[in-house]
Amino acid sequence: MAHTSSKYLELAEALAEAVRRGEYAPGDRFPTVVELAKAHAVAPNTASRAVQVLKEQGLLSGKPGGTTRVRVQPIHQVRVNTRYQAEKDLVLEPEEVRGNFGVAESDHGVSVSTMENHVRLDVVPAPIDVAEALGVAQGTLVLRRIGTRRTKQGAGMGKSVSYMPHDLASQNPDLFDPEREPWPGGAQHQLHTVGIEVDRIEDRVTAAMPTDTETEEQDIPPGVPVLRVRKISYSTDGQVVEVTDIPLPADRVELRYVTPLKRWS
Repeated sequence: MAHTSSKYLELAEALAEAVRRGEYAPGDRFPTVVELAKAHAVAPNTASRAVQVLKEQGLLSGKPGGTTRVRVQPIHQVRVNTRYQAEKDLVLEPEEVRGNFGVAESDHGVSVSTMENHVRLDVVPAPIDVAEALGVAQGTLVLRRIGTRRTKQGAGMGKSVSYMPHDLASQNPDLFDPEREPWPGGAQHQLHTVGIEVDRIEDRVTAAMPTDTETEEQDIPPGVPVLRVRKISYSTDGQVVEVTDIPLPADRVELRYVTPLKRWS
């Protein structure tokens, strides 16, 4: 007879196999703990622990006490630093060319036309750490751009928050128009419209556990940390012209850095 401590693991494996076989489709409501306990002749606590295991494995999602669903698996994302040169190469190209390349294509391998994108623009005082990174006084106004994208219906969304000095952005009123989003050519082209050539981009990567909001918005399994990328763009005169914060759940992203080395001869 199986010990109680192993019963929930046996049930978790049986339920995982049912999900993998397609008995429950992505996005489907999963049986409640009471329903599982009755169907598998186990105690509710055993069923609850089994469901928690599947959430930790990334097969199910949902808040404790709420509706549990079969998780829509996110697309694996590869973020390569060589993308920045590709973006710069496109800055001087016509809009129809610039519009065919972006985060969707470079990181996710899907067309931006298949993704659900939303952008919110507002003018706010720069957060203290952002003001420090931009080299401006605390309270200086910035144009904040909050972008969200969803690669599959029902999947968690990706998010980024960028900050550009208001004095700089105000040189082009179009930058404040959400109807022009997603902007063909991205941030480098936006900066080009106000006379800035990006000279270098620095990614500062740290890791931490997600906030409750990030866990819910991005559908992050329990125990999975977030890689926090702070992208800092510098102009040719060494000024920081944009700061972007990008939280990336570690269960679906690979950071790939390619460093070309000068030859001796």
